[in-house]
Amino acid sequence: MVHVRPGSSRAWLAIVLACLGACGGSSEQPQASAAPSVRELLKLPAHFSEPAIPDYNPLTAEKIALGRRLFYEKRLSGNQTQSCGSCHVQRLAFADGKTTPSGSTGDVLLRNSQGLANVAYYATHAWGNNVLLELEDQIHVPIESDNPIELGVLDGNRQDVLSRFESDETYRRLFSAAFPETGSAVSVKRIIFALASFCRTFISGDSPYDRYYQGDKTALTDQQIRGLLLFNSERGECFHCHNGINFSISYRDIHTTPGTIIFPFFNNGLYNIGGDGSYPPGNQGIYELTQDPFDRGLFRPQGLRNVALTAPYMHDGSIATLRDVVLHYARGGRLIESGPYAGDGRLSPLKSGLIRGFEATDSDIDDLVSFLESLTDQSFVENPDLSNPFVPDAP
Repeated sequence: MVHVRPGSSRAWLAIVLACLGACGGSSEQPQASAAPSVRELLKLPAHFSEPAIPDYNPLTAEKIALGRRLFYEKRLSGNQTQSCGSCHVQRLAFADGKTTPSGSTGDVLLRNSQGLANVAYYATHAWGNNVLLELEDQIHVPIESDNPIELGVLDGNRQDVLSRFESDETYRRLFSAAFPETGSAVSVKRIIFALASFCRTFISGDSPYDRYYQGDKTALTDQQIRGLLLFNSERGECFHCHNGINFSISYRDIHTTPGTIIFPFFNNGLYNIGGDGSYPPGNQGIYELTQDPFDRGLFRPQGLRNVALTAPYMHDGSIATLRDVVLHYARGGRLIESGPYAGDGRLSPLKSGLIRGFEATDSDIDDLVSFLESLTDQSFVENPDLSNPFVPDAP
């Protein structure tokens, strides 16, 4: 308590100071606001867990902002003609609608451009690679691969590519904010870290299916509900490879312990060249890495989010429509009657035991296709935070 003499000229000052001290008022310095959480940065829906993010590349708003610009930046390719966004188009759920894409110098790639919805949750990254465990591992491939060339940042032009960003005032500012410990220094590693951070924001969880899952029983039609039940039945078998929030068993999140991570790859009977289970040369899944004959045709099961937007399908884009995909699985493997890839995939000795085929009427096929269409998240493909910053009003 502060004691003052009545009438003292210092009385009012003493009273004010006493009140401020008692209330903990403005004499204290303002506290810095806490950094946004991962959930906030990714804008995760309530039914999604946090993805696993490597400690060496913590998520920040500044890296995301830099990564968004780099994702659509054609100066990131050696000849300045392509960006990541050239093969991953937002309105197509970050696929490209092509059988297989071409790189910046015209090299035709062997594998279909994947949609990138919820890419942060995969246990491995790429169609047929069992060693790319983080987005940071995968992203360097399209940037620096020389066979085939994609963006084409190679030994002969790498410094020229980096200098494009070092000499740009906007990029110097963005790199400095994203990596304050290194100032505005530009490197391929920091480009990859920023791109990985942006790609982790590709969160899709607002489809009609999601609304149905969260309790809105009017969100799906009767046909889509029938398709959902068949999808999750032992007759259809779909759920064995396509389940969880990403509709793929290739999944991990912040709660997944290292010893329990599943790294699934399956032969789905797409080819059976020569009757021994072979796929087309040079495009046989993880066999290309392991050279183990039993690994021929092993590819990662894709997530099915927005699958109606990501045609054509399979690792090589060789199936045109969702209906044809469902018919392939109902048959238990694809029959190619003539040509260099002739063979009956249903009879492949390497085909997964889960691809058994099932009896299905035309109505059953229609139901499954309709359910798969319910996985389309319109808010995802129209999300302005994911759009091309160089194009007004994109996507």
